[in-house]
Amino acid sequence: MEKITSTALKVCPFIKSSSISTLKSLNLFNAAQKCPIMGHQINQVSQSRGLTTETISHQTKKTNSDEIKSEQVQFKFQSESESQLKSQSIKVEETSFANSAKNLELDQTLLSSVVDKTSEHVSFDYNGLFESDLFKKRKDNSYRYFNNINRLAKEFPKAHRLAQDDKVTVWCSNDYLAMTRNEEVLDVMHKTLDKYGSGAGGTRNIAGHNQHAIKLESEVAALHKKEAALVFSSCYVANDAVLSLLGQKLPNLVIFSDQLNHASMIVGVRHANCKKHIFRHNDLAHLESLLKQYPKNQPKLIAFESVYSMCGSIAPINQICDLAEKYGALTFLDEVHAVGMYGPHGAGVAEHLNFDSHLKTGLASPNFKTTMDRIDMITGTLGKSFGTVGGYVAASANLIDWLRSFAPGFIFTTSLPPSVMAGAAAAISYQRQTIKDRIDQQRYVRYLKQKFNDLNIPIIPNPSHIVAVLIGDAALAKKASDLLLEKYKIYVQAINFPTVAIGEERLRITPTPGHNEKLCDILLECVDNVFKELDIPRLSQYKQNGSLCGVGDQSSEIKNISQIWTDAQLKLTEKDLHPSVFDPLIKQLETSSGVLL
Repeated sequence: MEKITSTALKVCPFIKSSSISTLKSLNLFNAAQKCPIMGHQINQVSQSRGLTTETISHQTKKTNSDEIKSEQVQFKFQSESESQLKSQSIKVEETSFANSAKNLELDQTLLSSVVDKTSEHVSFDYNGLFESDLFKKRKDNSYRYFNNINRLAKEFPKAHRLAQDDKVTVWCSNDYLAMTRNEEVLDVMHKTLDKYGSGAGGTRNIAGHNQHAIKLESEVAALHKKEAALVFSSCYVANDAVLSLLGQKLPNLVIFSDQLNHASMIVGVRHANCKKHIFRHNDLAHLESLLKQYPKNQPKLIAFESVYSMCGSIAPINQICDLAEKYGALTFLDEVHAVGMYGPHGAGVAEHLNFDSHLKTGLASPNFKTTMDRIDMITGTLGKSFGTVGGYVAASANLIDWLRSFAPGFIFTTSLPPSVMAGAAAAISYQRQTIKDRIDQQRYVRYLKQKFNDLNIPIIPNPSHIVAVLIGDAALAKKASDLLLEKYKIYVQAINFPTVAIGEERLRITPTPGHNEKLCDILLECVDNVFKELDIPRLSQYKQNGSLCGVGDQSSEIKNISQIWTDAQLKLTEKDLHPSVFDPLIKQLETSSGVLL
């Protein structure tokens, strides 16, 4: 009976979401007789075997009764010793299955005979699948709850919840430099909105090109010191479009993707429909061992990020470029969580690695091959440090023109609104000539990390702006987030699976230039109180019981992690920037429209 019930669960759309124990309490035979599919099959099988439905029903009831009795016997044995329980339970189960095999004439043949016919006549239980998946998400504490957070531009970093007088302080936004409230950006957006309307009218391929797209792509190319750039509706779309097209167009391409790459890159690699390898996070030796399996003349691509947003680690970009050159691979760098915040002009970590040289040359390129020059494709976002929405890729003129001509993710997607593109261009220009925002942010990051360490709060060690407070349990992370919000009016979203691995749940804190030391001190006190109230493991416990995500790791490699911004860089001001970055005349790109301007 157990075997038949299990099979029924797989093939019947009406009962497959039920448990076996629930089904045992039902008279399945009587229910099956009413089914238009099963009823017909029961009659056919019964006639072929010379059985009456009454006989079968009686045998089914007897089998069910036997199994119920066996469960009652097992329950009775629970009070006995463990050894007695095991032996008695085994005997009862053997007896039950023997009775089932002996008494039940409706066997596997009956169920297997209706599988195909069921699919022909009964609709799939779509809602049952949805409900089951959602139940699983709730059960493992990975279900996502979205808080009603309405950020107030004039009171940054404050926001109100559903009621406008219910205000909280936001500590987890990716508006890293508070550019969503920047007056210069807002002014440009207001004027463009009034003059050109709310939308672009369609794709650039159909509705036409415009000056705002040309200017924005020129600004992006100049920022990364590339020949050209192409803007997409988001960086998720950009990553997917570029990676998938490369896989579809380059013969026998092999993609090497970092283990912690963003979902957009994972999807892009999947859509590339080519051979791929996943190398361990930032593990150069593992990457090289994979690269050397292929001849140098076979197309290859190494896809990785500069700053990994959930743990804050930074990729060894130059060393990856060394391997790419050695083995003949293209390089694809996602700078989403770095643009605006690193480098003297906000171009990202690749610029930051040649900080002094770029600082001296300003808008021009240094007279040597920089890290940015070594990267073939740089993707970034307009929706975080630049305070608007959208994504882009910067690369050589030929590569950008090729993407513009062949990438479905670009060709068939409605263009960003003119006001958004104008605002994004203004934000890039503003950050190129304003270093103070980046410096203030880094100072508050340092302050928080040091103070959390003093409070014995476990922070995942990293050299970037990400302050990741390790919780290590999904339910506990949500409780911590809820407690901070409800009791202390502090909003920090809990991060759980699949964004991070199960057992590595955390609170991800991201200071901005608007989070001064006074606000930092309030946060520190509240987080400390939450750790006490919920008895969340402290840094010292990880040191004693074993490290997790680098927390509690006593190795010199972890202990010696320093912030990528140096003390000397944090002392710079706008006076130290090259004159060329202030109100520059940015060359308009032919590749934006395909025609010479």
